[in-house]
Amino acid sequence: MEAGPIATVTGLLGACLVALILVLVARREAAAQRARAEQDVASIKDEARALLADADRRERRLADRERALASDRAEVEELDRKARTRAQEAADARQEATRLLDEAQREADRRLAAAERDAQSRLAEADAIAGRRVLDAERDALAELESTSGLTREDALEELRRRLVDRAANDAAAHVRRAEAQARRTAEARARRIVTTAVQRTAVATSAQASTTSLPLPSDDMKGRIIGKEGRNIRAFEALTGVNVLVDEQPGAVVLSCFDAERREVAQVALEALMADGRIHPQRIEAAYAEALASAEERTDAAGHDAAERAGVADLHPELVRTLGRLRLRTSYGQNVLEHLVESALLAAQLAAETDMDVAVARRGAFLHDVGKALTSEVPGTHAAVGADLARRLGESDEVVNAIAAHHDEVPPATVEAVLVQVADAISAARPGARREELDQYVERMDKLEQLVSEHDGVRRALVMSAGHEVRVVVEPSAVVDADLPQLAVRIARHIERDLAYPGEIKVTVVRETRASATAG
Repeated sequence: MEAGPIATVTGLLGACLVALILVLVARREAAAQRARAEQDVASIKDEARALLADADRRERRLADRERALASDRAEVEELDRKARTRAQEAADARQEATRLLDEAQREADRRLAAAERDAQSRLAEADAIAGRRVLDAERDALAELESTSGLTREDALEELRRRLVDRAANDAAAHVRRAEAQARRTAEARARRIVTTAVQRTAVATSAQASTTSLPLPSDDMKGRIIGKEGRNIRAFEALTGVNVLVDEQPGAVVLSCFDAERREVAQVALEALMADGRIHPQRIEAAYAEALASAEERTDAAGHDAAERAGVADLHPELVRTLGRLRLRTSYGQNVLEHLVESALLAAQLAAETDMDVAVARRGAFLHDVGKALTSEVPGTHAAVGADLARRLGESDEVVNAIAAHHDEVPPATVEAVLVQVADAISAARPGARREELDQYVERMDKLEQLVSEHDGVRRALVMSAGHEVRVVVEPSAVVDADLPQLAVRIARHIERDLAYPGEIKVTVVRETRASATAG
């Protein structure tokens, strides 16, 4: 009986010991886990502090950036305000300049009108003076004739009438010449200002058309592809297009040379397509050439639309647009005709604006004045008449048709806008570098000009100067008197306009020189 309790107690003690051991182990593990947790918490706190510090730094940088952005925005707003202020000042200055220009124009018109009225009043005064002088001369001559013997009354009256008529005619002609000279000087100054303003405001390319086209190469090995094996590609291209291909003319480029502008354009389009594709061989060359030929009409329409847009002309008939597009390949004395039409339209618009004429009619007439050049090989007649017929048939106004037909004085100009078209045509053709002509044609034109001037009576010698833009005419003093020099110059100028085709203007100067010599001894 005593052994049982002892065993129980012993078991309980063992259990308590085991429990104590388990508790100690659990406490040690708990302490270890607590230490690890504390370490984790400390590391997390450190990381949180680092993140918080990083967030603070980022927040400070963001605040600095916001302040800098606000400063930049304020600076931009200030610059924008200054720009608007300067734009307003420029607009005010432009309005002021326009107002001053209008005032100057009105003042010039007023002075011109005053000059014309003064000339008319002087002419009337001269007529009155001439009338009084005629009456006085009649009385004096009558008294003289009455005291002169050997003359009948009828003979004396006839002699008196002849003298009076000659004197009155000379006086009136002198007054008229002075009035005309004054009006001409005023008109020439105003015309020079208007033309100069239009030329300065219209800046376009003036170089003459070349017979070569340069195409840049996309890479250095493209030149070898164009030549091909043993030169078969370049031979096939030249034989097919009729254009010479110069691969060694310029570094990094290939040059197409041909006097036929249409062939050169087709060759350019075909070669550009070949270089873009990269495959160059005889079969591909034939295909590219066929595609270039097939797209010719599309290029023609595009050129016509582009030129009309640059000239500021709208609502053109599609046939007119296509006809104008054909002129992109036409030249006149080396000047591209389509570019000449665009430039003439801009000049005519400026001239019409300066002279208070219809800007739209002047612009349209100048843009279409050479449209007939595209049809001269198909329709008989001059390009002015052919272009006028085409414009009339396609619904253009009578003013525009007259401007086209009259730009070479084949018909009289019916409006001021038609005269402005003539002026714009002459300015565009006379720009330095705009046109050129071959030496043979130049020499032939100079000889023809001298022969034409020499046909007039009294002309001893004709000298062509300033590349054909001026003619000095020396006359015989015994055959031409000083009073006939202005009429002779006008007749020669009209003869040149009627019988000679020339670019620009030709100034005619008539010189009369009388020499007297004597020998002593």
